[in-house]
Amino acid sequence: MREIILDTETTGLDPNEGHRLVEIGCVEMVDRVPTGATWHKYFNPERDMPQEAFAVHGLSEEFLKDKPLFASLAEEFVAFVGEARLVIHNAGFDMRFLNAELARVKKAPLPMDRVVDTLAMARRKHPGARVSLDELCQRYGIDNSKRVKHGALLDAEILAEVYIELTGGRQTALGLTAAVIGAAETALAANLLRARPAPLASRLTAGEIAAHEAFIAGLGGEVIWKRYLPEAS
Repeated sequence: MREIILDTETTGLDPNEGHRLVEIGCVEMVDRVPTGATWHKYFNPERDMPQEAFAVHGLSEEFLKDKPLFASLAEEFVAFVGEARLVIHNAGFDMRFLNAELARVKKAPLPMDRVVDTLAMARRKHPGARVSLDELCQRYGIDNSKRVKHGALLDAEILAEVYIELTGGRQTALGLTAAVIGAAETALAANLLRARPAPLASRLTAGEIAAHEAFIAGLGGEVIWKRYLPEAS
């Protein structure tokens, strides 16, 4: 199954108040494994950058002024996403901005029924706990030391690791439950303890045994192999 882990950065909190997308980062996964394919772009929002938003992601109006408009890359974005499931942390926020930008260029909106919201998933799995991306990284032992400020591609890469943990960890596909493992261990132990009715006959000839004993005797000293030589009758 193909999934796109996605994150955005914006100029503010609400597209209905004139705020715009300034960055999209996407990471492709197939069957819960990152493929290495990504899609990452900055956009000129055609407006100023409020200080509150700049403090979050560090993308200045000066940095963004020569970046392409979303309109010029909308087709490329839609093609990369394709029909894949979208995995987003706090999906409602990002989807409002994505669909507002798509509406501006007269493209069909992305439906919410193809979206997995990892924020909602984390709240169900860890009720009462804080479930920000940083706190989930701490819970699952995921390195987020490079996340000094928010960045769409870095956050998508980190979210991919968090999503794997939220959906059962990297061993999910093996399907090895504790009960299955326990049953296998019990069966193995029973087989090891089961006595053979009669020992197998040796395949060694008398000549081979004599040659081996002569070889060991020639080693001298108390070599460990001498402990296993048959006692002379």
